[in-house]
Amino acid sequence: MESISRTETEAVQIAQRLIRIDSSNYGDNAGPVEREAAECIAELLSDVGWDPTLVESAPGRTTVLLRIEGTDPSRPALVLHGHTDVVPARAEDWTVPPFAGEERDGMLWGRGAVDMKDMLGMMVAIARDMKRSGWRPERDVVLTVFADEEAGGRYGGHWVVDNHPEFFEGATEAVSEVGGYSVTVNGRRVYLLQTAEKGLHWLGLVARGTAGHGSLVNEDNAVTRLAGAVDRIGRHVWPTDLTPTVRTLLDGVADLTGLTYDPEDRNSILNLVDALGPSKAFVQASLSTRANPTQLDAGYKANVIPGEARAVVDMRTIPGRDEEALAELKRLAGPGIEFEPINQDIGLEVPFEGEFVDSMVDAVLAEDPGAVVLPYMLSGGTDNKSLSKLGIRGYGFTPLRLPGELNFAAMFHGVDERVPVDAIHFGTRTLTRLLRGGGGGPIR
Repeated sequence: MESISRTETEAVQIAQRLIRIDSSNYGDNAGPVEREAAECIAELLSDVGWDPTLVESAPGRTTVLLRIEGTDPSRPALVLHGHTDVVPARAEDWTVPPFAGEERDGMLWGRGAVDMKDMLGMMVAIARDMKRSGWRPERDVVLTVFADEEAGGRYGGHWVVDNHPEFFEGATEAVSEVGGYSVTVNGRRVYLLQTAEKGLHWLGLVARGTAGHGSLVNEDNAVTRLAGAVDRIGRHVWPTDLTPTVRTLLDGVADLTGLTYDPEDRNSILNLVDALGPSKAFVQASLSTRANPTQLDAGYKANVIPGEARAVVDMRTIPGRDEEALAELKRLAGPGIEFEPINQDIGLEVPFEGEFVDSMVDAVLAEDPGAVVLPYMLSGGTDNKSLSKLGIRGYGFTPLRLPGELNFAAMFHGVDERVPVDAIHFGTRTLTRLLRGGGGGPIR
């Protein structure tokens, strides 16, 4: 049985400790969401001799920053980042208490186990090992733990980039969440490296009409107008729009399975995507722009027709398609619907090539020889969006070797979120390889 290093053990322990801190982000800037978790991370770094910086965009909205000097000052810096906030969880829905950080059946359970306190455990444990052991990464590493990622980064990534860009001076690449995990395709482990993410548009829809008694004829009913708009948007099938990232992924899956697909035939593409097993949901959502109604609000009494009705739509756009997607959304909504932006952000796509991509691929293959690494597009978003304003290219790379039957996509924001403990061990070794500069013998 392979021995477990101190760093791998610490990564799990730190992730467990962070899960036990309820850092739920309800999106309304209410309360000190991230401070306790940020102070915990700062303490863990300070304990071994690092001197992290804490910055706050508002009371309790705390980000941790630490620049670790590399061995080669001629090389550009790398941002290694994560976030401490998590989406809320209802304890009555869970098998285990969501903030207990329980380890059961080889899994670490709890809200944030995959999104993304597992990665924070790896990051902090590796930084602690650097200080204790005296080794340094090849490049300067800007270890960053943001606030507010789950609500768009207004109090986290975007605020830090706008107010403290000096921390990221000289950085050209960044790595963070929702990439580098494995799926099983035709008996072969495939690691999905995130090289793209969709644009984000959370939009309020407002319909106004004539208020009146519920028993009377009303041809100007705001609820009726809004309901029609929501129905059209929710039922709309957006055209397939394959970016270079998605095409490369599909080509790779086709090679592994022997299947073929026609880029103009959505059904043939979906047949290919099915080969990705439980994680196909991530990839299916990357085939086109999508818009889902998520909230409705109208009326205050059964016999009163209200003068206003509201809804919220979550639209995720293919990178570079924002203008036409917004135009199509307004066409679907129809006349008499006003749009109010809630949160909007850009899509991203970077090439699946170059020295840094090669380094990530080499680090994975050194730990899992015979595996395959392919790019994919994330249907959601990360703090790479904010860093892109500084010209920093962002990748999703939280390397996890997962059992083929695990529905990893369902873990994100889902009930009974959990991650295999040995996947955290694997990720810790792989990230260490990446920071040290690639292959070689065992990482211990």
